[in-house]
Amino acid sequence: MTKEQKSTLYVFLAAVLFSIGGLCVKVIPWSALTINGVRSLISVLILLVYLKKTGHKIVFNKGVALGAISMAGTTTLFCLANKLTTAANTIILQFTAPIFIILFMWLFFHERPKKLDISTCGIVLVGIICFFVDSLSAGNTLGNGLALLSGVTYAGVFMMNTFPGADSMSSILLGQAVCAVTQTPFIFAETEFTAPAFAAILVLGVFQLALAYIFMSRGLEHTPAVTASLTAAIEPILNPVLVAIFYGEMISSLSLVGAVIVVVGVIAYNLLKLRTSK
Repeated sequence: MTKEQKSTLYVFLAAVLFSIGGLCVKVIPWSALTINGVRSLISVLILLVYLKKTGHKIVFNKGVALGAISMAGTTTLFCLANKLTTAANTIILQFTAPIFIILFMWLFFHERPKKLDISTCGIVLVGIICFFVDSLSAGNTLGNGLALLSGVTYAGVFMMNTFPGADSMSSILLGQAVCAVTQTPFIFAETEFTAPAFAAILVLGVFQLALAYIFMSRGLEHTPAVTASLTAAIEPILNPVLVAIFYGEMISSLSLVGAVIVVVGVIAYNLLKLRTSK
């Protein structure tokens, strides 16, 4: 197995682990901030052990801080959105991150978007509109809005290695540490402490955050961005399937149309870029 193949496998494993987030958040009877704080605390402890064993030193600079803000925003908004709208809506709207990457590269790095970039943004915008038109009757407007905002911060997570002085593992650790410190105290307002809740929060902290982001960091070392984004497309597909099977939460017809438009649009964009780059 080549380095690139091994790295791609890491990205795939990270995406699979990310996909269990929607289900776990749904089954835990705590507030979104409590869930994110506790899972981040568990993850930070594991990441500290990992960094010590690998000899990876923690770096702090403006680039790392920007990545940490993106990390903290993504995990917090993901939990909040999951409690306010469906898991499918949350993950699909978060999957708009590549579109925001295109916009950020244009605004901050003066990389002008090509016709394909603009066309894809237009297609994904149509998909997003489907979610918000549907949410007007379902009462999930705020949840969908937060999910879309998480797509903005998730773009920052994917761009961590492009920031000056970047160190992705430091950004991941610091971002999760901020969440752990500021949000874990919300646990004192909770009243339901069941075995399933503790099991789910442990799974979130160990696998869905710590191990998943270790895999993602390792995978991005030798995996081309296009290949990584295509591989990660398993998450917005697997996430709502798990929630539908084990939690019984189904996606509405109009949201399903929007989901197909967004996922197919992003995957087609990456495939066309891959073909033109050869």
